[in-house]
Amino acid sequence: MQSISYARQQFPPEVIRYAIWLYLRFTLSYRDVEELLAERGLEVSYETVRRWVLKFGSVIARKLHQRRPRPTGIWHLDEMVISIQGRRMYLWRAVDSEGEILNVHVQARRDKSAALKLARKLLKKQGFAPGVLVTDKLTSYGAAKRELGLSAHHEQGLRKNNRAENSHQVVRRRERKLQGFKSAGSA
Repeated sequence: MQSISYARQQFPPEVIRYAIWLYLRFTLSYRDVEELLAERGLEVSYETVRRWVLKFGSVIARKLHQRRPRPTGIWHLDEMVISIQGRRMYLWRAVDSEGEILNVHVQARRDKSAALKLARKLLKKQGFAPGVLVTDKLTSYGAAKRELGLSAHHEQGLRKNNRAENSHQVVRRRERKLQGFKSAGSA
């Protein structure tokens, strides 16, 4: 992959990367990033930070994703209820045993077909089947596992899936910061 071109940018690449990192790593608004940069003596408007995130954010994320090591063989699957423009939706999430997010899927239903869609996307994206699946007691996961013919050990339990439950905290913070999600993409 080619390196990122920061041509025709007024600020050095280090400042741009730092501003993008601040916005994406912490639950900060564009105006918060503007204030943090102003404390360091950099006059940057929040609109400039927004343009940087839109232009360079996805490219930087893709480069980081390529350098990420292969996920572990223990996958935690979970779903959570979110509201998108007043409609009740489910955010399905897969996390490995180290807390790395493997896949995210927004669906209107909480049934076997939604769990099956998450599992298919996950297997296609990762390229290998897990050794252990850890879920809550939703029966849709077991039905999807049977339909796909996965030989992974399926663990279910009340607190066994805390790894996936903890990964939802970031989404909840972002939801509060944005005062609710406006689209599935923002979720």
